[in-house]
Amino acid sequence: MNEAPSNAELVDRNPDRVTLRGVLMMSQVCTQPTPPTTHIPICRRICRGCRWLSRPAPRIVLAYLEPLEGPVSPSMSRKAIEVTHVLIESQKAAADVRTSLETLIPPIDEEIPLLLSDGVTDRLRQRLEAAPELSIFLKRDHGLLVGLYGKVREAVQYEIGNPLTASRMTRYRLGAGLYAPLRVIVYERADGGSRIEYDLPSSLFGQFGDDRVTEVARGLDVALARALSAAAG
Repeated sequence: MNEAPSNAELVDRNPDRVTLRGVLMMSQVCTQPTPPTTHIPICRRICRGCRWLSRPAPRIVLAYLEPLEGPVSPSMSRKAIEVTHVLIESQKAAADVRTSLETLIPPIDEEIPLLLSDGVTDRLRQRLEAAPELSIFLKRDHGLLVGLYGKVREAVQYEIGNPLTASRMTRYRLGAGLYAPLRVIVYERADGGSRIEYDLPSSLFGQFGDDRVTEVARGLDVALARALSAAAG
């Protein structure tokens, strides 16, 4: 059995790569002051009395610490971005706007997902190149869910895009897949009219700071505005 190292040896360990093998016991509250940054906050998860490992504390027995195998803990970062939100008002009923939208923007070719499962083939390339400028990937009826709290409403969210267009962005920035396809919602207004809302594609994809991605997204700005304005008119 390995002999437990001294406190000084434990302090020298990287706190991101140590784990507790055993039990930390104590019969007296540790009175050590807040330690310097080199000390390891290892025992605060084990007992309420002792918060830090520093110089030998009264009547504390610490189990042996061993290096962890594998990668260190994941990191997380955040950043604020500016997004342009677009709102289109229509005097048409939401159901009529939806009918127009689904006529102007057809469902995605059902063969494309099947061909993708076989990998990149000439047939897949042909189908992608022949696809319309925009397609509906999916739609979700939020209005039905509102019925949980009373009257069912007219509110449908669409996922709209183009697989080939998406690949022209993700080839440079894989993270751009977060916004492909795009989301659009059509819902009723209290006065009988309707509203369409979405985030401007170039403002979403622009956060990646890659001109090649942003240029493709600007094309989506035009295509989406043209189709949705026609559906609302």
